[in-house]
Amino acid sequence: DGIAWIRGLPSARLDELIGFADGSTGLVFQLGKELLGAILLSQKHGVTAGMSVTHIGRRLEVGVGESLLGRVVDPLGSPLDGLPAPEFREFRCLEAAAPPIVERDLVNEPLYTGCKIVDSLIPIGKGQRQLIIGDDSVGKSSLALDAVINQRDRNVLCVVVLIGLPRSSVAGTIEALRQANALDYTVVMVAEANALPGFRYLAPFAGCAIAEHWMRAGHNTLIIYDDLTRHAQSYRELSLLLQRPPGREAYPGDIFYLHSRLLERSTVLAPQYGGGSMTALPIIETRQGELSAYIPTNLISITD
Repeated sequence: DGIAWIRGLPSARLDELIGFADGSTGLVFQLGKELLGAILLSQKHGVTAGMSVTHIGRRLEVGVGESLLGRVVDPLGSPLDGLPAPEFREFRCLEAAAPPIVERDLVNEPLYTGCKIVDSLIPIGKGQRQLIIGDDSVGKSSLALDAVINQRDRNVLCVVVLIGLPRSSVAGTIEALRQANALDYTVVMVAEANALPGFRYLAPFAGCAIAEHWMRAGHNTLIIYDDLTRHAQSYRELSLLLQRPPGREAYPGDIFYLHSRLLERSTVLAPQYGGGSMTALPIIETRQGELSAYIPTNLISITD
């Protein structure tokens, strides 16, 4: 089920990497009085009860930089497109504090999605968090992909995070980007439906770290989260497996903080702090137009 209980590592810290005797790796996710709860990041067949676990001594990081452009990777930066692993010169932690108010600037440049109705009626600014919300199969992902494809020759780097999608949908998305020659300035981050729940949980944070690196370097970036409904479900799955108390709709109490700390990292920086921007287009799915459900109302209040 993608988790492990560990006894006897009293000095372990949250978000620290740990290693299992068979070569598997895990991430400390919960600190208890007697036990640690860990997410398995790579699960070999040899993981068994009673196995020894050791400190790796560092936090989880993802490789960032220009070598990722045009690539399809998992949340740990490993290639999924059959090509050699990208070479990284820099790494960033998946979890990072959002830029403080003094580093932010006013949103004053438009980001054109290519959809004339959106661009004329509800224009999106570079550095905003704009929610795409609606029922299943109404075209939310298509609108987000159109926005990515429309950034060609506009000097905007894109990150597309696909969470919990079946392989056929992932392949269709990558093929659509390839046919539009949009992969040249895009990174596709994939955590498939059959991936470990920890991968689906970490995917948006890994994508955000990649876009944040470019934002700090002065680039304009666009990141798509497709979709945060499945991300919330993966977090709920992990939390219930780790015996955290369920709250409304069985989601843990910190589900709002989960998405707010992710989306608050999108902003436009002041010129003295690099002047880059990160525009986020999170996607959320409703059921029969039910906008007042728990996760949609959370995302509505977090986004612009």
